[in-house]
Amino acid sequence: MSITNEFKAALQRKEPQIGLWVGTAQAYTTEICASAGYDWLLLDGEHAPTTVPLVLSQLQTVAGYPGVAPVVRPAWNDHVLFKQLLDIGVQNFLVPMIQTAEEARQAVRALRYPPEGVRGVGTALARAAQWGGVANYVTEANKQLCLLCQVETTQGVENLDDILAVDGVDGVFIGPADLAASMGHIGNPGHPDVVRTIEDAVKRIRAAGKAPGILQTHVETAQHYLELGALFVAVGVDTVLLRQSAQRLLAQFKGGEAPAAPKPGQAY
Repeated sequence: MSITNEFKAALQRKEPQIGLWVGTAQAYTTEICASAGYDWLLLDGEHAPTTVPLVLSQLQTVAGYPGVAPVVRPAWNDHVLFKQLLDIGVQNFLVPMIQTAEEARQAVRALRYPPEGVRGVGTALARAAQWGGVANYVTEANKQLCLLCQVETTQGVENLDDILAVDGVDGVFIGPADLAASMGHIGNPGHPDVVRTIEDAVKRIRAAGKAPGILQTHVETAQHYLELGALFVAVGVDTVLLRQSAQRLLAQFKGGEAPAAPKPGQAY
């Protein structure tokens, strides 16, 4: 069994990866999304009711669709939770609310075996190592992990260059909704000040040799960030797609307003 992380390799080759946010937190709808052919799926454990067993079932489902990479967003920068997620096979982590270089270093250490980190060794119990079946797992796992730090506050943006300088950070995801709130523009991630901040951040991330990422449901805005250099871009959210499609269909029979199209800069 190969543990090569093709998603990380694609980012290192500077190949844009188009993704979809998955917040329904169960394997059946995750498989529907995987079958659509996106490059990556974000399995959300921060704002969706996801537990470690639910993540496991989603990973097992996505494994049946080669070329679709699961990226997991845990609830917090928590080394105890990371240990469980690592052992069930998570390789790509999007860690929320990274605001300082030290917080980024904590995430790096939590994801790696010693001496580079503090991850506990338990391969006989770990799906990631095929329960001891991958002979070189403990020597190769560190190199195949992909850490994406989510910067989504003014403090995080102020410390962006320091975060980018941390060895082991593969990319930085800019969170438009929380960043807008942090800047005093809650509910308005398309505000010109927020947009300028995001554009500057994307350029700085690319200049540092790391992968910039973002979530944008407005097609033209998503394309704009891809052209600016973003390398992993989520272009939709499964819960939003389901709800809006259901509303749009119902409006054709019962009247009322169909859901509005996404606005420029809109994340959700």
